[in-house]
Amino acid sequence: DKYPAVNTRRDTALVGRLSEYPSAVEVGVGRRPAVAAGLSDAGVAVTVTDVVAADEVDAPPSVSFVRDDIVAASERDHPGEIYEAALVYGLNFPPELHRPALNVARAVDADFQFTTLGYDSPAVACETEALPEGETLYVARDGE
Repeated sequence: DKYPAVNTRRDTALVGRLSEYPSAVEVGVGRRPAVAAGLSDAGVAVTVTDVVAADEVDAPPSVSFVRDDIVAASERDHPGEIYEAALVYGLNFPPELHRPALNVARAVDADFQFTTLGYDSPAVACETEALPEGETLYVARDGE
């Protein structure tokens, strides 16, 4: 199946945690759409973004794909309608994108949560939540 179901404890935990939001935007979906697909299956309105063209990402039909650059979005007067969601999140998110994504989330009054590759430290102030498989979910703090 081109769009595999959520099949890891990590992905299942992320979907369980993030599905409390009615809408979400995943920044930098790349070729790992399992969490976005799982959120969509759970009834969350999901949009995924990436800097590459749609044919270079694996966006399942149940989610909307928009090509955009989170850094450019953070520099616009308004980041764009695509980010109008309750949650902006990134998975395996590099530190250089933490601040731009947080700025976008704040501009649309959304929460910002992310995971890193494991060895990166968050570049914004946040709380941490331990998830299965040694994964840490970072939840950006208000007023940082």
